[in-house]
Amino acid sequence: MSSFPKTRLRRLRRLPALRRMARETSLSVSDFIYPMFVTHGRDVRTPVEPMPGIYQLSLDHLIEEVGEVAALGIPAVLLFGIPATKDPEGAEAYEAGGIVQEAIRVIKQTAPELMVVTDVCLCEYTDHGHCGVLSDGHVDNDATLELLARMAQCQVDAGADMVAPSAMMDGQVGAIREALDDKGFVDTPIMSYSAKYASGFYGPFRVAAGSEPRFGDRSGYQMDPANSDEAMREIAADIDEGADIVMVKPALAYLDVISTAKKAFGHPMAAYNVSGEYAMVKAAAENEWIDGRRVTTEILTSIKRAGADVIISYHAKEIARWLVDGPQ
Repeated sequence: MSSFPKTRLRRLRRLPALRRMARETSLSVSDFIYPMFVTHGRDVRTPVEPMPGIYQLSLDHLIEEVGEVAALGIPAVLLFGIPATKDPEGAEAYEAGGIVQEAIRVIKQTAPELMVVTDVCLCEYTDHGHCGVLSDGHVDNDATLELLARMAQCQVDAGADMVAPSAMMDGQVGAIREALDDKGFVDTPIMSYSAKYASGFYGPFRVAAGSEPRFGDRSGYQMDPANSDEAMREIAADIDEGADIVMVKPALAYLDVISTAKKAFGHPMAAYNVSGEYAMVKAAAENEWIDGRRVTTEILTSIKRAGADVIISYHAKEIARWLVDGPQ
């Protein structure tokens, strides 16, 4: 026997106040990390063409930008560096005077309350564009681990609050955890890119970071987009090695992976709303094919609803403003 008309689910949708009371998932500015691209020089504020509103910033412009981020209440930034020179082993990544290390110091002087997260990967720093050192034309996993560990140590020495290894090398979390612990950084957390897919959504990022591989692709070490069970094994391995937060990247096409992982592990979960996802929304909104604010909010809500505790997004500044403004 039907429960209708006693049960009318539309009753709680009739009024805005009722809809807010019944809402199951809500976004907060504290959910977000804002990614930033830092480079050498002065007075550099170079627009990233496929990512409207995103720039490559020299340190003098970084000061202004992090002040805005902090004022909006966004709790953290994620730094990517564009080096002065590139070489086969990405040496600037683990030099004390490297661009990311300098940027950390500037942020800590400018906005000390802002948490600084650093990407730990060599792709921006190597002249071949791959995420590790090469041996016979292939990325050498174990040789790369040593350099990733040095990179993480150097970043934390400079003041980084959390490191985020993204190279998808087997054992990277364990190698970094051991290296940090050996240097006394036992309280520095690791947010691991645990299930990072060999995705077509990274194109705009590679323009921003100058990290396009000179040959081949990254499918030999990043995950096959067709696989989800493998993601659970990757996440389990990273948790076992000491990852404090695990991540799925990209987010939008992998909501099922985020949801499954959160239910399976109950571990703090991050999701990266990547450059291609951002660029698609911006392009469609600029052409007035969609309502950009509404679609952005819907996408970010879906990522949180899937199980993400932390959302890394280029939309972070605008969503922070919208949350203050309230519903349209």
